[in-house]
This record gives sequence, C-alpha cells and structure tokens, in this order.
Amino acid sequence: MAESRDDPELFFVDPAMRAVFPLESPRFPRRLGRTVRANLFEVRVDSAFEAILDACAAPGQGERDDTWINPEIRRLYLALHAAGFAHSIESWRDGRLVGGLYGVALGAAFFGESMVSHETDASKVALVHLVARLRIGGFSLLDAQFMTPHLRSLGAIEITRDAYQEQLRPAVRQHADFRRMPYASDGASAWQEITQAS
Repeated sequence: MAESRDDPELFFVDPAMRAVFPLESPRFPRRLGRTVRANLFEVRVDSAFEAILDACAAPGQGERDDTWINPEIRRLYLALHAAGFAHSIESWRDGRLVGGLYGVALGAAFFGESMVSHETDASKVALVHLVARLRIGGFSLLDAQFMTPHLRSLGAIEITRDAYQEQLRPAVRQHADFRRMPYASDGASAWQEITQAS
C-alpha cells in the first residue's frame, strides 16, 4: 500500500485480524440475491481492468478521502493483469461501466484489492459473481484484508493472523482455475452457485 496517491513509498501490511469471505458458506443478504437474479447489470470479467483500477483510485471512493493506490501500485497491478494474475469483475449498465472490483489470483487464493460503485449495488453484484467464480474454479481463500462495516454486511468474517496464515500457505500451492466459469454469466447462475453452498 501507499499512504496516499502522491506518496512514492510502498509498504506491506499484515494486520493482526484479517477479513475474509468464507467461500464454503457465503452469506449474502437475500435482498442482494434478488438484485443479482434480476440481471440489472451486465457483469463482465477483465474487459476494463485499467478503468476499474483507476475508478478505485479516484479520491472519495470507499471509506477513505484519499487513495492508497499511487502511480507505482497502478503500474504493478497493470503488469500483474498483463501477466494474467490480476483480474477485474465489472458491472455495466447501458454500455457504461458503473462499478466493480479487482484483485489478484495466486494458486487457489484470491486477494481482493478494492471495490468501486457508481450505482447502487453495482460493486456488490460484482462481488457475488466473484464468489461464484471462485467457488466454481476451486479457490479456497478470498482475502478482503481489512474489515469494514460494508464488508461485514456482505458476510465477511475476521480471523486471526495465525488462522489466516494457516489458510494462505496451502491455498497458494493449490491449483485453481479463474476462467472455469464462463466470462459471460447471468445472475441466476451466479446466485444458484452461492445458494448451493448455504
């Protein structure tokens, strides 16, 4: 991370408590399920990674006035995307990008980096599609880093650093397939995958 957009320095963060989404039993609100199944948004994968990255880096997104995404982080994530490790899940409406998220896949672990929403539920729908994709692809860990009230409301839980490391070590050594779920998928299919786990 960086302290701000203009800070050239990077630092690593290893919090004592880690936010994760339990992929074996995701718990999204039922109201969100109705939104997902209604297909209010067209959900795409990796069609606008740079745009999602820049939207997440824009001031005023999330719970910070500034951003932790500086030019060096932007450069690194674009390189990770070009190498096939970083991915975006995007919500579109009427041909406009209205929200989404991005993160990095290593082995069977996915590290969610940031979310952005310009319309109600746009990033939440992208998150549901991500969880369905990770389950179908055989992932075992979805790291959300720091807990926030927003993530908690979507079913994230906190685990200790030691518990996180116990999950992380085998996950990065396992094989998973981010592309196993079709890149064009509808909300009903994504939600069915989620509810099958419950």
